[in-house]
Amino acid sequence: QVQLIESGGGLVQAGGSLRLSCEYSRRTFRSYDMGWFRQAPGKEREFVASIEESGEGTFYADSVKGRFTISRDNAKSTVYLQMNSLKAEDTAVYLCYADPGPGTVPRAYTWGQGTQVTVSS
Repeated sequence: QVQLIESGGGLVQAGGSLRLSCEYSRRTFRSYDMGWFRQAPGKEREFVASIEESGEGTFYADSVKGRFTISRDNAKSTVYLQMNSLKAEDTAVYLCYADPGPGTVPRAYTWGQGTQVTVSS
């Protein structure tokens, strides 16, 4: 049963914008922190951004601060990642995740299938 469904990826020119969405099962994940990782070819998966259950606390990787904004609409059971001023190095598969709580390691998160973002220079 797929519980995290990403959408919104695509091909964009450098300097452009995309908004990713991650729909989640409200019954399962409404009390979870949510976020995004990304993985580029030949590279390790890296943290991008996260948001607390309440939507009040947000955290970003240094590489995306000031360009990306994470938000969530719990009424719609959706997490968003607004990506502006995109660079070629942002090209990767972006994966949504659900974190059940403090001390949980990433391998224990629930992961989506991922959505491809390609930025042409």
